[in-house]
Amino acid sequence: HTFVDTDSAEHPLRTPKEPQNKVTVVLGAQWGDEGKGKVVDLLAMDADIVCRCQGGNNAGHTVVVDSVEYDFHLLPSGVLNKKAISFIGNGVVIHLPGLFEEAEKNLRKGKGLQGWEERLKISDRAHIVFNFHQAVDGIQEQQRQQQEGKNLGTTKKGIGPAYSSKAARNGLRVCDLVSDFKVFEEKFRMLAEHFRTMYPNLNVDIDSELKQLKEYTERLRPLVTDGVYFMHKALTGPSKKILVEGANAALLDIDFGTYPFVTSSNCTVGGVCTGLGVPPSYVGRVYGVVKAYTTRVGVGAFPTEQDNETGNLLQSRGREFGVTTGRRRRCGWLDLILVRYAHMVNGFSAIALTKLDILDTLPEIKVAVAYKINGQPLPSFPGRTFPQGFSRSIFLFFFFLFVRDA
Repeated sequence: HTFVDTDSAEHPLRTPKEPQNKVTVVLGAQWGDEGKGKVVDLLAMDADIVCRCQGGNNAGHTVVVDSVEYDFHLLPSGVLNKKAISFIGNGVVIHLPGLFEEAEKNLRKGKGLQGWEERLKISDRAHIVFNFHQAVDGIQEQQRQQQEGKNLGTTKKGIGPAYSSKAARNGLRVCDLVSDFKVFEEKFRMLAEHFRTMYPNLNVDIDSELKQLKEYTERLRPLVTDGVYFMHKALTGPSKKILVEGANAALLDIDFGTYPFVTSSNCTVGGVCTGLGVPPSYVGRVYGVVKAYTTRVGVGAFPTEQDNETGNLLQSRGREFGVTTGRRRRCGWLDLILVRYAHMVNGFSAIALTKLDILDTLPEIKVAVAYKINGQPLPSFPGRTFPQGFSRSIFLFFFFLFVRDA
């Protein structure tokens, strides 16, 4: 055996130094729509790099600047900061027409997005969402409705099928598109045929999509970078403030959410490492965004839901409509069992509590502090939502709000 001094500065396997920079992470702590975009926009004002690490254009973050409302689905909310670099990591799945249409739409709204292409970087390892992924998403939802009488409530943006292609190892990445288009086209046709075999009713124009993708290639190429090397330089170089914007939320995580009514990616803190190539030791503060009440878009468990006048009031005052789908959000009381569970998974450094003012007109508010099954309190948020015997009995604390004239 030969022993070498790995602490030597010249040795390629030398012991790594303490992290020069750490990333600050903003995550949703409920079922999404907590106000992450606004929190990110606030923190991004003095950030050097703002990153997206997972999800796709199924996310929706709204930011208001100078009375102009910008809607972001793929672009990081920090793209409005002209001094910061926005980075889309390898864990994101990208629908290229959606990306450029989103940018053009927001450019028409105001000057905030001017020069966005000069300050956006995209990981070469990010997977691409194709039009046939979106078509398949719709077909799958229709099949679930016919076979089971219910669907998952997806956004039909092709996110699930794209991640399925990634897991099946027949997906295509950004580096495939910008490297050799002839090879890309061959693989693209094979992937499209794969889905046509699985879904005979799939109707997409492959030649038209290839033509569109080829047009996007030259516009995309200057934005593409080696994501791992990009993040490594940012983390180990001169002092930088690096912000990571989580999409979706903890209870929509593919592993830790209310399965199967979840998204297709890890939107908890672990997704930061796998979606950006960031070592765990470089993760710094993790902020959980919590809305003062609870909302959810689409179907799935919701113990504190108020399908009554209270829910209607929260929905109306809070303007609770999905940014991506426009669907009405279901509303209910703040669920602290759910928030505690999200903290167990993410280890929040602090919580940003949003939309407290929406509760101003209520004489009292309720907060859930425990669930019961067969009369017995549950120790934590259940993995199966919800197990047999769940009685929807919820211990509620009452908080009285005394409203004074301003």
